[in-house]
Amino acid sequence: MAKPPADRAESLIEALPFIQKFRGELFVIKYGGSAMEDEQVIERFLRDVVFLEAVGINPVLIHGGGKAITQRMREAGQKAQFVNGLRVTDEQAIGIVEEVLDTVINPGIVTQLNALGGRGVGLHGKDVLVGRRLPPQTKGNATAVDLGFVGEVIEVRLEEILAAVAREHVPVISPLARDADGVVLNINADIAAGTIAGRLKAAKMIYLSDVPGIMRDPLDKESLIPSVNAERIEQLIEEEIVVGGMIPKVESAMQALAQGVKKIHFIDGRTPHALLLEIFTNTGIGTEIVP
Repeated sequence: MAKPPADRAESLIEALPFIQKFRGELFVIKYGGSAMEDEQVIERFLRDVVFLEAVGINPVLIHGGGKAITQRMREAGQKAQFVNGLRVTDEQAIGIVEEVLDTVINPGIVTQLNALGGRGVGLHGKDVLVGRRLPPQTKGNATAVDLGFVGEVIEVRLEEILAAVAREHVPVISPLARDADGVVLNINADIAAGTIAGRLKAAKMIYLSDVPGIMRDPLDKESLIPSVNAERIEQLIEEEIVVGGMIPKVESAMQALAQGVKKIHFIDGRTPHALLLEIFTNTGIGTEIVP
């Protein structure tokens, strides 16, 4: 049932000061999880990105692809293994990761974005991110595990990203890097997005996934923590409220804040128009992290 005209007008008026405040600003958005699987959810999200672009905000999109990669690995007879939220990636797996991200997911997002009236441009992360391999990782008291072709970002070549933004395009970036020897490395998309946001000094860094935000109890929606500062995040990790795949997210968020990003948001991409609700309403819907 459509809202009365007055209610629709009020929504626009509520959004106006946020549009004025953020016009010309850079927003880095990490897009992943179940929000990348349902066609209706994908279209709603990308329409929101087009809206941001249309009102003068400059979105930079970094996508994941974990579930599609896991499926492709399964078809190749490989079993997905994770340590501290990071995918173990051997020589066969890195080929699968590169193919799925750069020849399927990245161009697919750009095509859909453009079909909705946006101006997307695909950038292969390995062309803009310089990385180095991560050392073996330990989980609890277990033996250290070699992650293989998994890295961290040590440098972001901003020129191509900023050139796309200057042309009023939306850069869509895959989470891959090259090391000093030209070897392609798999980068956790949350970490890649946080590093890029930090280098760009983005006004906002938004993590869009399949959880409502940071929760005291993942099974209780009422336990959502709407706002938290950097100091409290450290305590939440120590208290094991933040665990598993949320650890790379919040750690990359902390690094982004330390490098000058003004605010971090965690939102559930399955919620209709979550991006617009978080940015253009007074209450928001997820968790925000402030310095």
